[in-house]
Order: sequence, then structure tokens, then C-alpha cells
Amino acid sequence: MSASKLDRKMRIAFVITELEVGGAERCMVNLATRIDRDRFEPQVYSLAPRPPKNRDQLTRQLEEAGVPVHCIGATSSFQVFKAIRHLKRLLLAQSPDILQTFLYHANVVGTIAGSRAKVPAIATGIRVADPTRWRHLAERWFTRSANRIVCVSRAVAEFSRKVGRLPEQKIVTIPNGVDLSRFTAGNACDLSEFSIPKDALVAVCVGRLEYQKGIDWLVDLWPKIVARIPNGHLLLVGDGRDRAQLENRVNELKMDSAVHFAGRRQDVPELLSSCQLLILPSRWEGMPNVLLEAMASAMPVVSTNVEGVGQLLGPYGEQQTADFGDTPSFVNRICSLLADESIRQRLGQDNKSRVAGQFSLDRMVRAYQDLYESLIQQCFIG
Repeated sequence: MSASKLDRKMRIAFVITELEVGGAERCMVNLATRIDRDRFEPQVYSLAPRPPKNRDQLTRQLEEAGVPVHCIGATSSFQVFKAIRHLKRLLLAQSPDILQTFLYHANVVGTIAGSRAKVPAIATGIRVADPTRWRHLAERWFTRSANRIVCVSRAVAEFSRKVGRLPEQKIVTIPNGVDLSRFTAGNACDLSEFSIPKDALVAVCVGRLEYQKGIDWLVDLWPKIVARIPNGHLLLVGDGRDRAQLENRVNELKMDSAVHFAGRRQDVPELLSSCQLLILPSRWEGMPNVLLEAMASAMPVVSTNVEGVGQLLGPYGEQQTADFGDTPSFVNRICSLLADESIRQRLGQDNKSRVAGQFSLDRMVRAYQDLYESLIQQCFIG
């Protein structure tokens, strides 16, 4: 059955924790703005306040595409009941056919509010293999009325089944997709603003400066890189609660001339084009968007063997991955790629071809549309 058999467009409510720039947030925005508007009518709900003007590009992207955005304004977990009531009122006004949530807080709040608003079908979204046990218990309990659980990779689906103990019959896997047009060669920028010399070999790490991302381990091993690659520099793009601690550690290691903090940036595609290698040292993931973006930029990568990475890299993973904490292997991978331009170029092209063939944004959007069609068929026909 298609949405047209409802005699109107299918109304979709997308619920996410916040709209600050991040991998999950960008994925949701891409889905909401690219979904077939002849068949679907999307609206977006953020549990958090609207981001400040210098960080609201995703909100503006939605609005410029004609997608209504509602920011509930919750700033702490103590406001969860208020957020549920507010979201319920908004959902009653929209009367959506499908509610799709992204990330833990939105999964919980969205499912409760959607159930109370009698939304016909609810799909939650699990994007990381978060090891926090109490979250598994809460998500399993509070989202039990959801019809589907969308996982971003096979590894996250397996984690959700085995560790999260979520019902296997509800789990579907829809990998992330990347907009290849955003990552084209030739858009490099000048890295001298970070005091990086022109002849440097630069590895870039993009992500929140928090424990999950493993940047503390990466900083600690960087002296071993410089010992073998004297002109090897590390550019850290992003911000987070661990930034001051990481900056102090860089100074303790006397690596301040080789490790550079860029903070939040809106020119990630240009920064990727300016560097030789992407590093992902995460402790856990789901399907890291930054890895997709680097692959789309024809970059080689060095990543830990976290969730989703094997599915992304496929047969090209052996030279580009190592286990978290295996410092010798991780250092060898980084140094080998920084030292050999021909291998970098070959792996970069292999990565780009793999993304173009299997992880395009259009492919991701089609998979979500097919899911919503199937849910509507079940809800309205049975």
C-alpha cells in the first residue's frame, strides 16, 4: 500500500534530542528534507531549546526546506514530564501517522508522548552501542510500545538484541547515508590558522571531546607518532566537556606544537580535503558519520574496530583498523599511511567507491520511506 491510498500525504513526526550539529542530527535533517514530499509531510520536534545563532545551521536547513520545527526547550532530565506533556500536545495538533525518534532521550520521551497521543505507528532509532546498563533497562521498558526499532548498523542491531534485550522481531537495520555532493576534491582550506606548517602530514579527528570518542588515548599516543613521523600533526575538530583536560594533557606531553584544537567548525568538508588521514579512536560507536564523510572525501582512515566500522570499510578494513587500546597496531596503521602517499591515494579511492555504491543518502532515504509504507499498511489494513 502507498501513502496515496490514505487519500492524503502521510504525516511524519521526527523527534530528536537536540538540533546541535552532530552525526545523528545531520542524518535526521537529511531524511526530513529529502523525504518524498509528494508522499510524505514531515515535521520535526527537538526536545532541547533552539540552538544559538552560530550553531543553528541544521534548524535553518529544515526551515529553508519548508519543514516545520518545534523546539520544546527542555534543558535537563528533571524536565522530562514537562517535555512529554508538551510533545503530546504538539503531536495531537499534527496528528501524525508515523512517529520516528532518534537517540536515547528522544526514544523514551517520544514513545511515551506518541503513545499518549495515540500515534498509529512509532519507530525508535538506536544509533550507538552505548554500554550504559541503566539506559538499556529504561529504553527497554519505556519504548516497549514502539512498532519498530531502527538500528544504524548490523553491529548495533546485534548489540540491541543481545545486550539491550530488545525484541528481535521489531529490529530493522538502516545504515547511514552520506551526501556525496558535499565532499568533493579541490575544496581544501589553509591550515596555517592552526599554526600547522605547509609541509606537515596532517591527521584529523572530528568529534565530541568526550570519553566515548577515545581522544584521550589518541593524544597519549601522539608522541609515538611524532617520533616516527616528525612532521606529523594532529588536528582535533570539535568541542566537549573534556576539552580543558585534553589541552592540559597535550601541554604535559609537550605536544602543543603538533596537536591543534580547532573547536566547532562549519567547514568540515574543506578541513577533510586539507588533511591526509582521518583518525577515529572511539571506544564505541554505531555507524560513525564522520567515517562516511571521510570516505566520501576519498580519504584513508585509521579507526578502532567499533560498531559499524567493519560494515562501512568492508574488504578495505584490514589496513585501516585496530582494536581500541592496541597502541602498537594503531600507531603502525597511522604511521604507515602518513608515510606512503600512494597507499593513501589507493585506499582513499577504494573508500569513496564503496560509499558511493552502498551508503548513498538516496539509498538511506528510500529505506526509511519503505519502512514507513510498510508500517502504514500494517496499521491501516492489518
